[in-house]
Amino acid sequence: MRCLSKLVLAGIVCTASAVAAADMKKAERNWKGKCASCHGADGKGQTEQGKKLKLQDLTSASFQKSKTDAQIKEVIDNGTKVGDAEMEGYKDKLDAAQIDDLTAYVRSLGKSSKAAKKKAKH
Repeated sequence: MRCLSKLVLAGIVCTASAVAAADMKKAERNWKGKCASCHGADGKGQTEQGKKLKLQDLTSASFQKSKTDAQIKEVIDNGTKVGDAEMEGYKDKLDAAQIDDLTAYVRSLGKSSKAAKKKAKH
C-alpha cells in the first residue's frame, strides 16, 4: 500500500511538472510576441527600443528583489508609464492564467541570468 501511495504521488508530481513546463512554453511564446520587441528575448532590455526607452534589466537581482509578483502582474495587466517609456496593459488581450504565466516567466528570467553567470564562472 505504501508503494502504491508513493507511485501515485510520483505520478502527480510528474504530471504537475509537465503542465508547468507546457505553461512556461506558452508564456515564452507570449513573451516573444508581446514583450521581446522592447524587453528583449532575454529580458535585459537591450533592444533598439529598450535602449531608447531606458528599460530596466528584468534579469537583474535588483529588479527581481525590488518587485513582488503582484507588482509585476499589475504592470502586465494595466501597463505603466515611466518617463518616456509607456507600456500598454494586456488585461483585455490575455486571460488571467496567461498573465500569471507571464509573471512567472519574468521571474524565470532572473533565475536564468543567475544560472548563466554561475556557469560562466566555471
